[in-house]
Amino acid sequence: MLQVEGLHAHYAKSHILHGVSFTVDAGEIVCLLGRNGVGKSTTLKSLMGLIRPSAGSVSFKGRDITGLPAYRVARLGLGYVPEERRIFPTISVKENLLMGIKMRQRANGNGWTLDRVYDFFPRLREREAQRAGTLSGGEQQMLTTARTLMGNPELLLVDEPTEGLAPMIVVQVERILTEIHRGGTPILLVEQSMETALALAHRVYVMSKGQIVFSGSVAELKNNELVRKEYLEV
Repeated sequence: MLQVEGLHAHYAKSHILHGVSFTVDAGEIVCLLGRNGVGKSTTLKSLMGLIRPSAGSVSFKGRDITGLPAYRVARLGLGYVPEERRIFPTISVKENLLMGIKMRQRANGNGWTLDRVYDFFPRLREREAQRAGTLSGGEQQMLTTARTLMGNPELLLVDEPTEGLAPMIVVQVERILTEIHRGGTPILLVEQSMETALALAHRVYVMSKGQIVFSGSVAELKNNELVRKEYLEV
């Protein structure tokens, strides 16, 4: 479904990504795992067209999307849940959700609608008239995830969804992502937490200094003490 080959990216003169390659197949949850600052978020932004890659290629469903602007990438079926959440704080929860609907989006019996989102996130139904900026951190994470789902993505990119959340809320976010995947949406997840990666992912790529230094199954990562100590500090 998604194939990334030899991806390089820069911020001004800083070379951040150094030949990143990985795949995500239909039906998978794949995790990019690593310490803070190793290029995980930059990778997602490069896929979404928020950063233009300086070399390499990105293919989605067999189509080259390298360097396309973000709005075109989104229309092709990639949904992006940013680490910063980027809700609209001064408008209501419901209005935030309606902002996620893509122009000319076709109705689909299996797609995400406002009612389906509310069934999935009952807390948002309770707070639909509340200004989004007054929500708790966990509720804001639910809102930004739900807003992305309103665009009916075929592949969901999720950046650090558990960062800064209380352990009880982390468990809730993990459950939500699991249920989204069970509903048929593959997920590319960026995480620092090995526990979250092991709880959710089918396959894991470990990043360090802008490169992939390990790829394998969750079981293979559990059994690779050298990689865990060298790159994950666990």
